[in-house]
Amino acid sequence: MKLQSIEFPFQARYVQSAAVSAATPEVWFVLHGYGQLATYFHKKFNALTERNCVVVAPEGLSRFYLEDVQHRASGQPSRVGASWMTREERLTDIQNYLTYLTAVYRAVIPSDFAGKISVLGFSQGAATAARWAVNNQIPFHRLILWAGIFPDDLNFEAAHAVLARKQTIMVRGTSDPLITPERLAQSQKILDQLKIQPTELLFDGGHEINAPVLQKLMANTIH
Repeated sequence: MKLQSIEFPFQARYVQSAAVSAATPEVWFVLHGYGQLATYFHKKFNALTERNCVVVAPEGLSRFYLEDVQHRASGQPSRVGASWMTREERLTDIQNYLTYLTAVYRAVIPSDFAGKISVLGFSQGAATAARWAVNNQIPFHRLILWAGIFPDDLNFEAAHAVLARKQTIMVRGTSDPLITPERLAQSQKILDQLKIQPTELLFDGGHEINAPVLQKLMANTIH
């Protein structure tokens, strides 16, 4: 038996709040966490659209039922979520979503756009956003990792060359059950290898998008 792969045309969706024009002040690309969908995640950023920012929410390329087989067999409504990658065919998944995200960027951003671009990744989307940002295929101004950390498999020298010229912010809730002391220690070790020190922003809360923090980010009042 020989395991093989094939390339073929593939359709994937994303949510966009409005068209981007030369007058658009800022575009936010927001990448959801594990088990979420872009259509729902996008709504968490309505405050941005009220400030005339355009929000673009790509969606993980793998969708799945969140409930188990027994739940679905009972006839109860089944929720669907999406994932950016798993450990199975991991490198292929990463390359596929990098290609997809860059295609979304090029479809959304016109050549005459002169505003700012923020890339935000939440939870699993944080590693996705980091990989996309340091892939150095897209211009952007700010990288925000929310409830997540940089992945430890980056080319640290190449990543530093990109991030040293950007604003980098890491956001987390003080009671986030997924950001353990061990996870924080791992994060600091990676930051030491990247040779960067992002702005850290804490809020009272858990594994969630926090509206007051989002307001600060919009106003760029992070210190």
